[in-house]
Amino acid sequence: MAKSFTEIPVSAPETPTLDLVNEPKDLRDLNESQLETLADELREFLLFSVGQTGGHFGAGLGVVELTIALHYIFNTPDDRIVWDVGHQTYPHKIITGRRNKMDTMRQEGGLSGFPKRSESEYDTFGVGHSSTSISAALGMTLASDHQKNPRKTVAVIGDGAMTAGMAFEAINHASHVDKNLLVILNDNQMSISKNTGGLSTYFSKLWASRFYTQLRETGKKALKSLPQTKEFVRKTEEYMKSMVSPATIFEELGFYYIGPLDGHDIPLITSTLRKLKNIKGPVMLHVITQKGKGFSPAEGDPVAYHALTKIDPVNVDTNKTSKPKKKKTPKYSDVFGEWLCDMAKQDDRLIGITPAMCEGSGMNTFAEKFPDRFEDVAIAEQHAVTLAAGMACERIKPVVAIYSTFLQRAYDQLIHDVAVQNLDVLFALDRAGLVGQDGATHAGAYDISYLRCIPNMIIMTPSDENETRQLLYTGFMHSGPAAVRYPRGSGPGANIQKEMKQIPIGKGNTLRHGANVAILNFGTLLHSVFDLSEELDTTLIDMRFVKPLDEALLIDTASKHKLIVTIEENSIAGGAGSAVSEFLNSEGMTIPILQLGLPDIFIDHADPKDQLASVGLDPKGIKASISNRMKILNIDFIKPVLKESNL
Repeated sequence: MAKSFTEIPVSAPETPTLDLVNEPKDLRDLNESQLETLADELREFLLFSVGQTGGHFGAGLGVVELTIALHYIFNTPDDRIVWDVGHQTYPHKIITGRRNKMDTMRQEGGLSGFPKRSESEYDTFGVGHSSTSISAALGMTLASDHQKNPRKTVAVIGDGAMTAGMAFEAINHASHVDKNLLVILNDNQMSISKNTGGLSTYFSKLWASRFYTQLRETGKKALKSLPQTKEFVRKTEEYMKSMVSPATIFEELGFYYIGPLDGHDIPLITSTLRKLKNIKGPVMLHVITQKGKGFSPAEGDPVAYHALTKIDPVNVDTNKTSKPKKKKTPKYSDVFGEWLCDMAKQDDRLIGITPAMCEGSGMNTFAEKFPDRFEDVAIAEQHAVTLAAGMACERIKPVVAIYSTFLQRAYDQLIHDVAVQNLDVLFALDRAGLVGQDGATHAGAYDISYLRCIPNMIIMTPSDENETRQLLYTGFMHSGPAAVRYPRGSGPGANIQKEMKQIPIGKGNTLRHGANVAILNFGTLLHSVFDLSEELDTTLIDMRFVKPLDEALLIDTASKHKLIVTIEENSIAGGAGSAVSEFLNSEGMTIPILQLGLPDIFIDHADPKDQLASVGLDPKGIKASISNRMKILNIDFIKPVLKESNL
């Protein structure tokens, strides 16, 4: 029986058994009777370490026993374990040589919150988006087969990842090639429904036994000449399994199904894995785990404890976890959520769609108030976009709330199903720009670049909370595909006007007139250059739209200045600055243009402010870039400051 904790340890716990494990080979030296104690200590250390750094939480607690069993039975790193939904890999990191670095989790220069190949040989495949494990593991299996290498490959998929079509595409192909591949469906009740019990466990033990598998294979050979009898036996086995488990779908897809088993029963899991190692062909092991296992608050509310904030030092003596401090300004996702509810009251055509990002996208209240107009399609971004296209064909107005990085997964649907048909779909792109501790896999660094080349698409880049609300309204009222991009976190604290007004499509807003230099801002970096614009006496324009650009304003600006500076939290390659340059070039206007944005590199996890500073997008870096360029061009741009007399 696993220990259960009610509080986060505020000091490092004593872990004598875990102390013996620096890497998996040490784990395999333990007696199997020690594994349950190891699981308790690993879970307690995980609670402590995440309490110190913050980070993903519930999923890791749920796979402690499974992680131990996998590394105990399989000869890692030679055998490959491919994790899906990478935030469940914290226990894996602890027992694969990174325990002493857990205090650096998701910090600059520290451990990634996800598997990362450059970080450890035990991280066999980098993970950011979900549902990739079976495809990657099958690729490794085929490669090993080609190389005549007998290594084993295991894919661990769960936490909702089986809801994505990509997982089933891989399952279909694995069945076709019929190679040795073990897929573990970690069902933590966030995907497939629970199905446990004594009879189910009994049959699972039977199906995994050497006697049964030998009998099954011998029977196949004996019945080759009796096809009718063979079919009868196959159906009898199938019906027997379907009475006690959801085996039929996986069996029909060509997998040999085992389960469901209790994923917290280490003796049962290790025994089963030991037997399954030698079964030929694709195998599906279905285990039931509990997200947040061993920490009572997380068991009761797995959504709220998906991730944890750092322990507040003020509360160390009371041994309580801190709650995030209330911000004075709302998060952009909250601004979107409030707008969605207000818009739904005005227009009954509105239907909100999200691919498993209800909480993250700020749609909770909308889902509660308008349950019949809310569609969470699970982790299925491609389906979400084409679903919206289908709705738009019937004069419904869908709003797709999706992270910028996840829309990349539905790019073909965005072009083929929405834009080509010029359908009326609004995309609310959350997490545009850098995302801090989640790192490169989750950064919304490319949406301007990949959207602006698509015909019929309107692209809006609000600079604050109020513009976000007004541009969402503008996009909703526009007839055709439109996208509004906004970042993670809170804004500068702009006054949000309750009344919604349309902003003229493609019209920028000149905030300040200056000399020589014009700064064209696209998005929420605007507040970083207000003071700089005053100091350098520049023109400052909030462009608002990347597509269409305010062409008349650009022509006028280019004719009156000696340098144009574009600023965006998007890739410079193909971004808003490129759009400005392309337009002025098409008009035959020659003017130096300094494009400031994200460089052609993947930016690792760090504090968001540090990320911006590292690429020169903080006020200091922006000033340095402009100053250097003006120095090269011999343009005097500094506004003279008159000192007051002391007389």
